[in-house]
This record gives sequence, structure tokens and C-alpha cells, in this order.
Amino acid sequence: MPKPWADTVTDHRKNVRDAVLDAAAEIVTERGLTGVTMAGIAETTGIGRATLYRYFPDVDAVLTAWHERQLATHVAHLSGILARNTDPANQLRDALTGYAHMAGRHGGPGGNIATALHSKTHATRTNDQVYALLTDLLKTCARTGVVRNDVPARELAAYCLHALSAVGPETSGAAVRRLVGVTVDALRPVRP
Repeated sequence: MPKPWADTVTDHRKNVRDAVLDAAAEIVTERGLTGVTMAGIAETTGIGRATLYRYFPDVDAVLTAWHERQLATHVAHLSGILARNTDPANQLRDALTGYAHMAGRHGGPGGNIATALHSKTHATRTNDQVYALLTDLLKTCARTGVVRNDVPARELAAYCLHALSAVGPETSGAAVRRLVGVTVDALRPVRP
């Protein structure tokens, strides 16, 4: 249970919210999306159900908040990958590998988590951010001759993200590297 003696009310609320979202993640991992209940979250966190309902009206609100937090983490991770390397070719391979690993984590009991949660409105903003990051990177790569320039960068970004959606929770690291390799090879400039 979050420490009720946090220094401020704001800190306390954040602690409670984080505990609820962490509990939801734990339950999703163990039982899948359909296994998440308000009673289960209350039991996992040690927070009373009445308190839990003051923060979230229902399970859907909890799962949406948890998913928003995950998506923000993913965008930050991809941005960090791009910041660590200035070579466009390496940035592209690293960003696609990072994306593939993230995409592969969304399976588990109860069905495909990504499919269920990404169809929600809140995911649109993050999807747009990921497309924008990759589109900008592909434009840079096209200018430097790393990738083809006969296809718009936004279309290439869509191609990459859809190709890498083949990665699932059981996909090995070697398979991820092969899929990223095939994807990168398809982006190479067409030579006459």
C-alpha cells in the first residue's frame, strides 16, 4: 500500500495512483485483461475499495491510465534511443529494434493486450508521436542516402511499424534481429 504519510497530499495521491496502476499491470501479466477487477486491484494494493473508487470509476479507467503511462514510457524510450546515437543508420536500426521489443511485450493471458488497448482514443496521440519520431528519422536517413527516397517517409514509417508488429511475446531476440534486418533491408535505396 502507498505510504499514507507522504509529505504532501499531491505526493500521496501520486503514490496511490502509481500503486493502483502497478497492481493493474501485475494482474494483467498474471491473468490477462479480463482478469483485472476493482476487487483484485484493492486486494493487491491493500487500498480499500471505497478509496480506489475515489481515484478511478471503474476497471476501464484504471486500464486506460495504466496504458497511457506505458505509452509515455515507450515514447521516452524511443526518444532516448535516438538521443544516444547521432549516426542515422544506427539510430534507425536501434529505434526499430527498440520498437520491436516493446511491441513484442504486449501479449499474454487473455488475449493481445496491445490490440485491446491501442484501439482506445488515448492511444492515438502516442501513435502519432511514434510515427512522427520515425518519420523524421527516415527523412534524415533519406537525405543522407541511408534509405530510399522514392517513397514518402510517412509511408516508410507505417511499413516499418506494421512489419515489426509481427513480433510477439514468444519471439526470440535472434528473430527480432532478423525481422529488423529484413525491414532495414527493404528501406535501402534502390540502385539502378
